[in-house]
Amino acid sequence: MRPEVQVFVADGPLPDWDASEEEIDRRVAQLEAIPKPVTGDEARALVSCFGPDDCYGVAWTLLHLIETSPNPVLNTDPGPDANEWHQRLYNRALNGGLIP
Repeated sequence: MRPEVQVFVADGPLPDWDASEEEIDRRVAQLEAIPKPVTGDEARALVSCFGPDDCYGVAWTLLHLIETSPNPVLNTDPGPDANEWHQRLYNRALNGGLIP
């Protein structure tokens, strides 16, 4: 796994809307430092980084980065209790015809 991904994943899930502007800017900079496309292993690690909300749109950037992986990360329905971002990743892959 590339160092940029390791740094982002090591900092854990994205913060929520109550985070400071500096914290959000720091995470955005980390995310933007990750070269595209990501590998399958990197995408699977990045899936754990979704937080409780969209973090002022940063979660969408994370989702789009994960989708640069050569294959969908979530091949089975994560279920009704799953994080909304995991459900979105699965639904987008399903609707895009990438998984049966």
